[in-house]
This record gives sequence, structure tokens and C-alpha cells, in this order.
Amino acid sequence: MRYLVTGAHGLLGQKVALALAGETGDEILLTDLAPKTFFINSRFDYQQLDITRLQDVKSLLAAWRPDVIINTAAMTDVDACETDRVHAWRINVDGLKHLIIAARRIEGCRIVQVSTDYVFDGKSGPYDEQSRPAPLSYYGKAKLAAENALLTAPVQGVIARTQVLYGTGYEVRRNFVSWVLEQCERGTPFKVVDDQIGNPTLADDLAFALLTLVERGCTGVYHVSGPEALSRYAFAQEIARVFGFETGLLAPTTSLEIGQSANRPADSTFITLKFEAVAGRRLSTVRQGLERLRYQIREGAQHTDLLSDPRFG
Repeated sequence: MRYLVTGAHGLLGQKVALALAGETGDEILLTDLAPKTFFINSRFDYQQLDITRLQDVKSLLAAWRPDVIINTAAMTDVDACETDRVHAWRINVDGLKHLIIAARRIEGCRIVQVSTDYVFDGKSGPYDEQSRPAPLSYYGKAKLAAENALLTAPVQGVIARTQVLYGTGYEVRRNFVSWVLEQCERGTPFKVVDDQIGNPTLADDLAFALLTLVERGCTGVYHVSGPEALSRYAFAQEIARVFGFETGLLAPTTSLEIGQSANRPADSTFITLKFEAVAGRRLSTVRQGLERLRYQIREGAQHTDLLSDPRFG
């Protein structure tokens, strides 16, 4: 098997790379925008790739001829997507279409696409895979368009919708947990919305879930997230408790009060029975995921050989 991972320098991309290296003996090509990579383990090949450039995508796939493409490249800043719609569409929709165009020329090539709970409006959660999407934000609309592109393409594909993704990695952008920890470390009071409910999902868990979908030959849409539904405020309280901070620093607020460029669904929680039936297991609970994250952060060291760094394993 030959795997190609896009967006390999992001949080999920790093976790997918490590999961592949640890669980398979297959060939792995990592790609991202940077000309060079911080991965130095011999298990990985690396190639610079901008998925918004069709000719570059076609040339690389024609040369590498992957069996599986795991597309973790995305613009995930919801508010930035709202204000820079052209760029958001190019990455989140056109990028996937370019992979599809190139993959069509490779017999048996499969695509794994990561999507989001933001394809729903949050008015009637929890949602299963048959629920009707109705995105509120441009980010959600673009990710839904990408889903439809893959579902109607002449290639085998599987879509994993996830949400409230968190974890630690090498020089990754801030996620909800890392933001809460930053606020707690400052020791000053801060507010967290209590009217947005979701299923916190550890990035390590999602990476292994993607491999499970590949191994089982799955197609179509799957909801893949942690099993517990919490408001962002309740999740922040649990983060503080697990990491030894005072929960008294936190105060609840509303989405209207903080003001955000993009609208968020109020309750976009998932029903994950379809994935659990395939995998034979559930993902980590909030407490389990945060305990694992605490170990990774506290025991890890800043190494560039990610396979030898316990923060990433």
C-alpha cells in the first residue's frame, strides 16, 4: 500500500503520519506547503505540495501513484473563512477537486476526506449521517460542497465528519484546549460560551479512526467524534480540572456577547453508532482524552524526530 497524506504538518496530519508509521509497514508520502519538513524519520518521504495548484497535484500523483490519499489539508479557521471566502473555497473545495481529478487516473485509488459538524445548523442535534445538512457559516458551506464533490466523483471515497478537535503537535495552530490552557496559565478570569455544544475529539483518536475506515474499505459518510456532549464552558471546566487549574477563573458567556464573524451551530453533537459498529469501539471520553493529552504535554520534549517524542505517540 502507498499512502499520501496532505497537510501533514497540521495537528491531524501529524497524528495520521504517526499512526501510519506505527501501525503499518506501508510506504508513506507526506505533503504540505513548506519546502522542507521537520519529519526526519526514514519511514517518511516528503514532497512540497499546494493542493490548490492542479498541475502540481496531477504531476505528484502521477509519479507517486498512491493507493490511499488522506486529505487533512484544510482552512479550518471558521471566522477567517467567513471573511476570506475565495481562499477558503480554493483550499477546502478546489483542493479536494484537484485530488479527485488526479486520483481518477489511478486505478483503485481511494480518498479519505475530513469534514465537520458545521455542515449542520445546530437546531436539531444530535445528528446522524442521514440528517439533512444546513450550514450556517461559509466554512460549513465549503466543507459540504467538498463532501458532495467526493460523493459524486468516480473514485472511491469516505468522509469522516468530526468536531471540537484537540491535541498537541509540533508547531501546530491553537485549538480550543490549548487556548483554554493559555488562559488558565495567565491566572486571570476569562469567559467561555455555554451555548455551543459539541463532542470533544482527541486528534490521536481521529487519526486511528481514519485508518480504521480505510482498513474496513468504508465508503460514504461517517460521524467520528468523542462520545460525550458538552458545552464549550463545561469542556473548559474539565480541562482546568484535569490540568490542575482553578475552575473559578472561568465564567460562562454567550455567542452573541463575544461576537464572532461566523455563526456557529448551537448543538451539533453527533450520533456515532455507524462508526462504532464498524470499528467495534468508541473514541476516548473527555477525561480519558485530556489525561492522555496531559501526559503528552508534560512528559514530552521538543524533538523534531516526532516518532521518538512521547508527546505525539
